Amino acid sequence: MPRLSPAELGVGASRLQLPPGDWNTVLDGLVARFPSIDRAQWLDRIARGLVIDRKGAPIAADTPYRVGAEIRYWRELPGELRIDARESVLYLDEHLVVADKPHGLPVMPAGNSAAETLLARLTRRLGNADLVPLHRIDRSTAGLVMFSACPASRSAYHALFRERQVEKHYEAIAPPMPGVEFPHVRRTRIERGDPFFRMREVEGDANTETEITVLERSPAQWRYGLRPVTGRKHQLRVHMAALGAPIFNDPLYPELRETGLADLQLLARSLDFEDPLQGGLRSFRSRLELDC
Repeated sequence: MPRLSPAELGVGASRLQLPPGDWNTVLDGLVARFPSIDRAQWLDRIARGLVIDRKGAPIAADTPYRVGAEIRYWRELPGELRIDARESVLYLDEHLVVADKPHGLPVMPAGNSAAETLLARLTRRLGNADLVPLHRIDRSTAGLVMFSACPASRSAYHALFRERQVEKHYEAIAPPMPGVEFPHVRRTRIERGDPFFRMREVEGDANTETEITVLERSPAQWRYGLRPVTGRKHQLRVHMAALGAPIFNDPLYPELRETGLADLQLLARSLDFEDPLQGGLRSFRSRLELDC
């Protein structure tokens, strides 16, 4: 990755309130707090203005350490890989941005991803540091993601998702289920499993619900329509696997396995809702298609 400025990174700064310690400089404190980042890397970040104080002024290598002071710094991953797949902007106004996310691109910075995320790319592309995703889809899932573009109207759109007033429809390619009557509703309890990044169905009161229909049938595979009534992590993937039809190229369900480089055949196809500000039905549909 090229060496980027804060604006070019396209992600907001992380905040740190300096904890008690006897370090002479902020630099010394950062090196002690983040042992995986060596002193030379922090010096490089400081030199490029990637470490600032609460008022936005860049700190220097000799800025004194003051317990309780707030600093802000940008995460940067020297080994972060560039993702070739490109997003597209389907809709843009003063309140909302709707984008088509390709397979393999994270929505938010996490783990080994900082600059190569949908949020960072859109922030750089649109020059809007106020962008915030209103919902998320998995890195391995393609399709629609909607962002708030204006802090003043953000709460109104956040409420739509919180109160389940957004109709979300997905498509998936998976094995046939001739023994299941459709439309089918799957209601189960899903909790975190082992390893921690996998989810699993367990006994107990249901906390998830998915409505499943069949859109197309062929001998080897069916195209399914999935409507998540709830929004638990990996809900659609877990429900399909539990029914005996794991989504094609899913490396996690029903068991952890290597599937090569093929994309997970899951697409966030559409979003529909009544606009809380302008009124009327808003409908967005992905232009992407599944491979199978």
